[in-house]
Amino acid sequence: MSVPIVRTIVELRAVVAGWRRSGASIAVVPTMGALHEGHLSLVRCALQKADRVIVTLFVNPKQFNNAADLAAYPRTENEDAAKLTPLGAHLLYVPNATEMYPDGFTTTVSVSGVSEGLCGAFRPGHFDGVATVVAKLFLQTGADFAFFGEKDFQQLLLIRRMVRDLDIPITIVPCPTVREADGLALSSRNLRLSPAERAVAPRLASVLRDTAEGLSNGSPVLPTLAEARAAILSAGYRQVEYLELRGEADLQPIASIDQPVRLLAAAWLGQTRLIDNIRTLPACQLPNESLRIPR
Repeated sequence: MSVPIVRTIVELRAVVAGWRRSGASIAVVPTMGALHEGHLSLVRCALQKADRVIVTLFVNPKQFNNAADLAAYPRTENEDAAKLTPLGAHLLYVPNATEMYPDGFTTTVSVSGVSEGLCGAFRPGHFDGVATVVAKLFLQTGADFAFFGEKDFQQLLLIRRMVRDLDIPITIVPCPTVREADGLALSSRNLRLSPAERAVAPRLASVLRDTAEGLSNGSPVLPTLAEARAAILSAGYRQVEYLELRGEADLQPIASIDQPVRLLAAAWLGQTRLIDNIRTLPACQLPNESLRIPR
């Protein structure tokens, strides 16, 4: 039997109320569709944690600062439902824009601090759109747990901060980035890459890996990051929006590795913007396998 689909808040809350009466715990996996193995890994983790799992599918117009990017975003509801069915997800929630943002909608959720810089600097309004839609999805589903991938690390920290600051009773569960065999982080945007671009794309991850290894072993931060930017461009990327070292707990800029950090990057390959990040530690704390991204 196919995964059940509901499209309105009324339908969603009726199903959730029935689950609550039976004492079930509930998890939500928010997505914008075009599901890939990264999304499906989140669903599998959610199924291990909760009795019932809701996957949401909504291409959120409020988090796009580029109309062409919104128009080009893949919409594959039928294929997504088919991928979820064998996993055993209990519900697919597919609201439309009017359901999420009815006439007269004027509220915006904005999280300062962690949203500044990185993607926040290059995508004005993006994180306000993310925070607003995710807050609504948490309230609509009433879930106990929500699952997010670490590939969008700034988004993950923003959602954690929002939940803490607004006292939303939900636990945010981070899950590791899922990668192709050649190291490319899975993303719905990878579908836009031409064959030639797809061959180049894994270089972003391999440069991040090599850079993180060097930094953890004491290479000076600024020259090492400059070399990494040059390596990404020489590999065939046309622009590096940012390549920065930030504290893992709060995304504050870091000048030396004396705490857990994230090396984060966004770069354009042709007309496709790709992001990635890798965790690293001082060499004395670094597990042997922590930087293993395929070459």
